[in-house]
Amino acid sequence: MMEKVKVQVPVMAEVSASGKMPEYLWWVGSAGAFDDRYKKVSREFAKILTYLGTNYAILGAEETSSGDAARRAGNEMLFQMQALTIISILEEYKVKKIITCDPHVFNTFKNEYPDLDGKYEIIHHSQFLEENIKKGKLTLNAGIFGGKRVTYHDPCYLGRANSIYEPARNVIRATGATLVEMGRSHSSALCCGAGGGQMFKEAEKGDKEVFLERTEDALLTNPEYIITACPYCMVMMTDGLKYKNREEEIFNLDIAELVSRALEL
Repeated sequence: MMEKVKVQVPVMAEVSASGKMPEYLWWVGSAGAFDDRYKKVSREFAKILTYLGTNYAILGAEETSSGDAARRAGNEMLFQMQALTIISILEEYKVKKIITCDPHVFNTFKNEYPDLDGKYEIIHHSQFLEENIKKGKLTLNAGIFGGKRVTYHDPCYLGRANSIYEPARNVIRATGATLVEMGRSHSSALCCGAGGGQMFKEAEKGDKEVFLERTEDALLTNPEYIITACPYCMVMMTDGLKYKNREEEIFNLDIAELVSRALEL
């Protein structure tokens, strides 16, 4: 059983020193490395990568912020400093393909780094999971989530910013869960309230905070699980469930956690 196997996460410097070049760089991201809740997602995704025998490595201590939040907050100089430093590191390791669980990182690498000559094949983990399910490499146990009512929140930087809507939904369907869409979904989905640097500042004046409005959208579907595919969305939806005193009956899982549980890893 996978839970008895110690997952060893390869570090790029060590792999490179041995003369090998992994197929993928897994960009863990700030939340995946430091946020207590999202570190659990990182662990589950690492289990999946190990289960698949994926040839990957992480930067470890060499990884730093992608600069996304700095640019959203208006600090263009800091963004470019971060981006150029990272591009230099990735060139040194000859990185071609990057996997990330963070849509903000995905968007930045895909749409903004090319302006600074940082050009990579960037893959969101929902796409990676969907691809491996389609190939038959991930066979999910329908007895775990079969028939469970599940709703999915579209991350802004995956959905509207990059028109990626179906991979996570296809993964959810592969578990046998019943996917119930919110009234506002796909290109009409409401932001969780964390994007654009809002995660790191006080709420502005208004009648209601955005994360509460979005949590209410989710609760209207009467779900047993709310599935997210972004660390910031997870923070907002989890906080919303706590605010509504529903966290003990409705659970917020990342798409990687859904797959890991369905694989019984």
